[in-house]
Amino acid sequence: MEVASAIQLAVAPAFLLTAIGATLTVMTNRLARIIDRFRVLNEVRSKLSNDDLVELNMLRLRAKWTHWAIALTTLSALLTCIVIASIFIGTEIQFNFDQFIAFLFIGAMSALILGLISFTREVTLSKNVVKQ
Repeated sequence: MEVASAIQLAVAPAFLLTAIGATLTVMTNRLARIIDRFRVLNEVRSKLSNDDLVELNMLRLRAKWTHWAIALTTLSALLTCIVIASIFIGTEIQFNFDQFIAFLFIGAMSALILGLISFTREVTLSKNVVKQ
């Protein structure tokens, strides 16, 4: 009966893990596009205008923010996995990991929040590409 209870407790973090995975897919796709554009501009570096050089610097900055977004969101996924494992380990060895699990979950949510803030910063920077 306790395993069934552990499974019920682990369902919410498992769904969270799925959402984090989808978010990471979006972030890595954006990073790939940034890198592709950077390579295109870098190949013709000698022929670049001042606007292109500004764009190159902006791409570097966007890549930095996207990197942090991915790193922090990945940390959130890792901590969420540890939460799920801790639920099952605690059930198996009959030990109360409640405070540890709460600490891990707070850490996972904090990392996710910081990752999403970093991602939002990158998206904000990308708006500068569209000239008005």
